[in-house]
Amino acid sequence: MVGSKMAATASIRDRQTVALKRMLNFNVPHVKNSTGEPVWKVLIYDRFGQDIISPLLSVKELRDMGITLHLLLHSDRDPIPDVPAVYFVMPTEENIDRLCQDLRNQLYESYYLNFISAISRSKLEDIANAALAASAVSQVAKVFDQYLNFITLEEDMFVLCNQNKELVSYRAINRPDITDTEMETVMDTIVDSLFCFFVTLGAVPIIRCSRGTAAEMVAVKLDKKLRENLRDARNSLFTGDPLGTGQFSFQRPLLVLVDRNIDLATPLHHTWTYQALVHDVLDFHLNRVNLEESTGMENSPAGARPKRKNMKSYDLTPVDKFWQKHKGSPFPEVAESVQQELESYRAQEDEVKRLKSIMGLEGEDEGAISMLSDNTAKLTSAVSSLPELLEKKRLIDLHTNVATAVLEHIKARKLDVYFEYEEKIMSKTTLDKSLLDVISDPDAGTPEDKMRLFLIYYISAQQAPSEVDLEQYKKALTDAGCSLSPLQYIKQWKAFAKMASTPASYGNTTTKPMGLLSRVMNTGSQFVMEGVKNLVLKQQNLPVTRILDNLMEMKSNPETDDYRYFDPKMLRSNDSSVPRNKSPFQEAIVFVVGGGNYIEYQNLVDYIKAKQGKHILYGCSEIFNATQFIKQLSQLGQK
Repeated sequence: MVGSKMAATASIRDRQTVALKRMLNFNVPHVKNSTGEPVWKVLIYDRFGQDIISPLLSVKELRDMGITLHLLLHSDRDPIPDVPAVYFVMPTEENIDRLCQDLRNQLYESYYLNFISAISRSKLEDIANAALAASAVSQVAKVFDQYLNFITLEEDMFVLCNQNKELVSYRAINRPDITDTEMETVMDTIVDSLFCFFVTLGAVPIIRCSRGTAAEMVAVKLDKKLRENLRDARNSLFTGDPLGTGQFSFQRPLLVLVDRNIDLATPLHHTWTYQALVHDVLDFHLNRVNLEESTGMENSPAGARPKRKNMKSYDLTPVDKFWQKHKGSPFPEVAESVQQELESYRAQEDEVKRLKSIMGLEGEDEGAISMLSDNTAKLTSAVSSLPELLEKKRLIDLHTNVATAVLEHIKARKLDVYFEYEEKIMSKTTLDKSLLDVISDPDAGTPEDKMRLFLIYYISAQQAPSEVDLEQYKKALTDAGCSLSPLQYIKQWKAFAKMASTPASYGNTTTKPMGLLSRVMNTGSQFVMEGVKNLVLKQQNLPVTRILDNLMEMKSNPETDDYRYFDPKMLRSNDSSVPRNKSPFQEAIVFVVGGGNYIEYQNLVDYIKAKQGKHILYGCSEIFNATQFIKQLSQLGQK
């Protein structure tokens, strides 16, 4: 899934898309009416359903499949009596109530009910009773459990939820006052989604997890749920090929469950690659970035003032070739590539203009006529490439705007300085200036940037700073406007982690500055990167990647030797840390319980590039950026 397309199985994005399209076709492969048009229908979803569909199917694709309207379940909807309705909702109490109300109000011609997660027997009976009471039994055409309760963001990346994500957040799992029943609910929510993921993938994994963590609780429950489903031979969801793709991998995938607590530095780390930067500094979720664009100055009676800010939204999708190619690239490289794309676009545009002016020549002299005949062919090809040219222009404008917005943050907050300094801390390299100097520098970064830097220093330090030093740091941080509550939590976490195990190490390579960006700084460039270091990334494996590497390649390593081993296909669940199979895995899924980030994802993508024919997927209970993570740490620190 990373690198080349998965040889054995379709990517998770393809599989989930196929499942959604089949659902929109009334759960049969293709439905068209006698004229060959798709059957017109309405789609009714809740917020969960909307989040699952939006990264995968565009409005145009929905329209091509006959969806004329897509509406939220709990919005005010008018009856459309002669149209079938496809529902895609979670089987919650309030959703079922609203659905029964729709049946009573006879809103649609027929009802195709699709539940994102499996619906319980008792709730099915509620629907049946409502249908009877409304004499709408014949109109309820189909009821399906879809097992699609997860969100696919990339070919090789998924998250569990966007709605109610605080239910499964790092904070929820690590609250000191969490009750056993609350913890059970959190674990069940995570396991339900992971189960849906494996049903969609069509594979039963071998599970490895660390001991004594939330990840272990997830592993135990998931093993039990998979085992129960496999034992029920008639209703097992893992018999045959779920999507009829005729593609099956002979080897089962490995599922590595890791706990966020094994590495708290990475989610706080300032980053240098395009996608991770967009997520860190802009408003980016479910593959859409929202930018504020000011509209210049306006004159009012009180004098000139900036005009209203417009919000612009851009979708960063798999069809965007530039994004696919550069989302993992270091930012200076991205700036340079946008510039090159712009230049090649301008050259093509100039060619079209030149041909237009030649075509405008009067056909008086013979030279002009022969030029005309030469250029007609060129013009024909230029005209046929216009749609492509316009699409190219749209993408260049999009990435110019997004990259410019990112660059403004880098410059205003000196993010390159932070990134480089943190890399040195994490790789135990000698520091060129003291941490106090960076924290006390009024021009470098926001209070949050300073707090992130200090927490990484505190987490990565072999021994904690002395009380005297710590007081000095705390004073500098408070003077810089930082709240100290995240530090309160990290202190407790560090004391606890010390008892449990040693902190993760981050390798010992560092980034190399390449001097200023000479090439991008030529005049006429969109991006004047003066004062921004051009840092070249050196590949080093982060803790999550290292754990995966040990388990996937069957390496012996103290870090992972006592990881538990579950095989849901074995008759007896004999838990041992002794793996049954000795051969390395070809396919693996890494899942982070407690939240993930794009830095970790990119690190795994880079790692697997060198492994011929191997594939990995990255999943997490939620994806957060450093701002969102610090907020959770603050809340924990105030407890």
